[in-house]
Amino acid sequence: MSHNLNIDKLDLQIISEMMSNAEISYADLGKKLFVSGGTIHVRMKKLQELRIVKGTRLHVDLKMIGYDVIAFIGIFLEKSSMYDTVAKELRKMPEIVRLNYTTGGWSMFAEIICKDISSLRRVLHDELQKIKGIERTETFISLEESFTRTINVVE
Repeated sequence: MSHNLNIDKLDLQIISEMMSNAEISYADLGKKLFVSGGTIHVRMKKLQELRIVKGTRLHVDLKMIGYDVIAFIGIFLEKSSMYDTVAKELRKMPEIVRLNYTTGGWSMFAEIICKDISSLRRVLHDELQKIKGIERTETFISLEESFTRTINVVE
């Protein structure tokens, strides 16, 4: 795939470095990779235009600001052809932070973040279960996130 998009080793090194530390300046990254900061800027612009890089994010400890419940929801659809319609409705729910179309037992798998259990109950009972096309759900509450990481894109 990277060959079709004209991505080279330097692009992958930039991606790798930025994935581990998005705060690094282009000048410092250029020094680390032995190119100019301007080269990094041009390469990042290209990666953004190709939609390989879709912005940067701030990693926040959500528990520290009052979001105590992380849950995962397996969603069974009445018919798999309803995926697009259901996904459009789920996108309207700000508590759902990730949604995947899956193989296996569930049609969809969602990650949800709520302030507390009563918020989770409201989302599950009052919102999610009322979406046309959802047959049933299975919810798993996360007790602890042991780690999260990115993959190594440089071979």
